[in-house]
Amino acid sequence: MKTDNLAAIKAALSRIKIVPTLVIQDPEKAVPVARALMEGGVATVEVTFRTAAAAEAIRRIAAELPECLVGAGTVLTPQTAKEAMDCGAKYIVSPGLNPEVVKFCQNAGFPMIPGVATPTEIEMGLALGLDTFKFFPAEANGGCGMLKNFASPYGGVTFLPTGGVDDANVADYLVLPNVFACGGSWVCPPDLVAAGDYKTITRLAREAVTQISSL
Repeated sequence: MKTDNLAAIKAALSRIKIVPTLVIQDPEKAVPVARALMEGGVATVEVTFRTAAAAEAIRRIAAELPECLVGAGTVLTPQTAKEAMDCGAKYIVSPGLNPEVVKFCQNAGFPMIPGVATPTEIEMGLALGLDTFKFFPAEANGGCGMLKNFASPYGGVTFLPTGGVDDANVADYLVLPNVFACGGSWVCPPDLVAAGDYKTITRLAREAVTQISSL
């Protein structure tokens, strides 16, 4: 993988600090949701490949809101990784560490953040030349306490905790030196997305940005 590509994505996400995870059923809602997040100060969104609408949602956001850093989440296979790239995703995130997907992205020079939950998985990633991971599911795997334990043996490794992260604990994660951003759906929950309640999504994004602005 071209490390400068991942470094640029990581730097951008570090500035934004929050990576909204979007599960979307209707691609017509993709651009309005992304725009609502941006109006709230969150200029990225991770569209998860958990629905048939994901690819079209990414395509529309990439085409209509080029200033939004759109990523693809829940990428489980090289085929899905290619689809995400072709649709215009700027980075890929996966819940686990699949060497086939990692190597596919590396060969394409495409930024990817695979998921880990244990020291063994971190070391598998290190062996593949990685040092940036999603910590998933974060709360179920020890949360901030586990990340503190990772810090000493894996001093050069940084994480994007996702899974159980919300407005009540996001600040606890972001103050950790080995956390560069946090992922979660609390700023664009599926019920608000389905209802097309973009004003509330903007409000939630703005509240989140205000909450973390001093960190």
